Order: sequence, then C-alpha cells, then structure tokens
Amino acid sequence: MRIRLEKRLTPSRIMQVATPIASVLLTMLLGAVIFELIGFDGPDAIWQTFITPIVAPYKWVDVLTKAAPLIIIAQGLSLGNQAKIWNIGAEGQYVIGALAGAGAAFAMPADAPSFIAIPAMIVAGILGGMAWAAIPALLKTRLRVSEVLSTLMFVYIAMQVLNYLIGGPWKDPNGHNFPQTPPFSPTQTLPHVIPGTVIPPGFVIAGVLTLLFWLLTARSVYGFSVRTVGAAPSAARYGGFDASRTVWSTLMISGGMAGLAGILEAMSQLGQINLGFPSGYGFTAIIVSFLGRLHPIGVFLAGLILAVTYVGGQVAQTAVHVPEATAGIFQATMLFFILASDILVRYRLRIVRDPRRTAPVGVPA
Repeated sequence: MRIRLEKRLTPSRIMQVATPIASVLLTMLLGAVIFELIGFDGPDAIWQTFITPIVAPYKWVDVLTKAAPLIIIAQGLSLGNQAKIWNIGAEGQYVIGALAGAGAAFAMPADAPSFIAIPAMIVAGILGGMAWAAIPALLKTRLRVSEVLSTLMFVYIAMQVLNYLIGGPWKDPNGHNFPQTPPFSPTQTLPHVIPGTVIPPGFVIAGVLTLLFWLLTARSVYGFSVRTVGAAPSAARYGGFDASRTVWSTLMISGGMAGLAGILEAMSQLGQINLGFPSGYGFTAIIVSFLGRLHPIGVFLAGLILAVTYVGGQVAQTAVHVPEATAGIFQATMLFFILASDILVRYRLRIVRDPRRTAPVGVPA
C-alpha cells in the first residue's frame, strides 16, 4: 500500500479557504509547544501574541498602523504572483519610494500648502518604487534575468542608497550627528490617525486599494490576462496576451504600491527617514500575499493577521519575556504551513494498494 498524489481537475474552494485558517491555527499550536519546550509559558505566549492585540482596544491603533503597509504592498505583489512574476524586492522599492517622496518634500518650500505638498510626495513615492522595479523588469524581458534574483539584489542596493543619503547630502544638520533626514514640515505630514478615530490614514488607503484591486483582478480584461499568463502561457500567447507586457505592468504596479507604502509610512508615522526605516514590511508582505491566497479580500484579512503578530510579538516580549524574534518565528512558520498546504489544494491523497500483495495465491499479479 502506498500513497499517491493525484492532481485535482479543479482546486477545491473549501480547501482554498480552509488551509489559510488551518495554517494560522497550526502555527499557534506549534508555537505553544515550542515555547513550552524551551522553558516559556507556551499558552500565555500564544495568547499575548495572537489574542491580546485583538481584545485590547489600546492596541488597535498599532495593529492598523502595521497592517496598512503590509496590505498595500501585498496587493501589488499578489497581482504579479498570479502571473508567476515573483517580486522579492518590495523592501527595496519601499525604501526608494520613501526616499523619492522625501526628495520631493525637500525640493519644495517648507511652507508649501498641504494640498500641493502631500499629493506631490505621494506621486513621487509611487514613481520611485516603479522606477526601482523597472530595472528588474528590463533585465527580465531583455536578458531573461530571473526577477527573483534581480529584485532581491536591488534591496541591498536600495539600503546603500539610503545610508548614503541620510549620512551625507540629506543628513539633518540639527540631528546631533545621527544619520537621518531633516523632519518634514507640518504641511508635508499626515496625522498618525484620522482625528476622532483609531484609524491611520494609510489603512483607509489600504481599504480603498483592496476594492480597486478586486475590481482589477476579478472584473477586468487585464486581470484575466494576468491570470492566463500565469496559468497557461501558451494559451495566453494564442489569445494575444503579451507576456513581456505582463512582466512590465505587474512589476510596475507592485513597485508602485511598495513605494506608496514607503512614503505613507514616512510622512504619517515617522515624519522623517532614518536608519531604522527599513522594517521588513516588503518581505513580510510576501507571506501576506500567499496567506491571502492572492485574492484582494484575503490579502486584506491576512495583512491584519500578520499585523497582529507584529504587535503581539512585542507584547509577548514584555509579558512572557520571549525572544525578540518571536513575531518572525510565527510568520515563517505560517508561511511554511501555507505553502505546504498548497499540496492539498492542488492534489488529493490517494491510497493505492500494491496488486502484487493483494493478488490471491496462484493468480498472477
């Protein structure tokens, strides 16, 4: 008797919904066991990481603040992933987008009105992220260089650009020699939260983008072409869908979304850019994309879940004294489970009996 994987003709919709939920639950269970084995209170660590940020109203602002850039970046990545275009370098595009938006702020008068300064910074941030993603797109379409490698390598180049600017030309002369840019003027910043609410401006934009991406992927010819290029390249060519254009458009969109997340984070939460600006959102958004099954609504919910682990990991450090890397451990475990469960989405397990073992005596197998 042996187990064989048989490809499903149509992936089970129930499994597509159930496996992300199961991945979160299995991550919680495994995390409790691991922390218990290494000497911590496992159930309490899980409670502080996954439940406290939800039931404690004073943590909602932090959760929504963390969720906004994750959702925005992951929406762009999910579009490309549907076409089998793997942008691993959103972290670099996030950084360059923030720098481009900051450059726009420094280029205009400090007292420029908000209705000019803020849109100009946002547009510059989007264009900066797109420009950084354009280089891997060019390498992919002209030289067949893997976008996985090129986008990832450009993350490290972006970090060097950041270090050069905040330690050199853009260094704050009043920053007591710390490597950081001058603070943005009041007309160049957004409030931390919308007055009278606990909702950051970036989260509102993330919600609007979720709706727009759903319309783009589910209700447009372009969305159909992206899915076709990813699922059946030969059929896409026969249908007149250009794979190179898909590479360019998906990388531009994902880069633009990463740049948008970067400048929103800089102008609403930090007010300037410093060495601590790269926060890993671009890498974590990859997990958000897959946990959300590349669906805009799923990505929105997955972004909230990953934001909970960010905030909960910090709570668990204080309450249970777990390691600082707790959130990263849970996020990596979640990604492992979601990728492993894809096998059950695409294949069914079939138990096959060996005919040589089951054939009656004297009868040829």
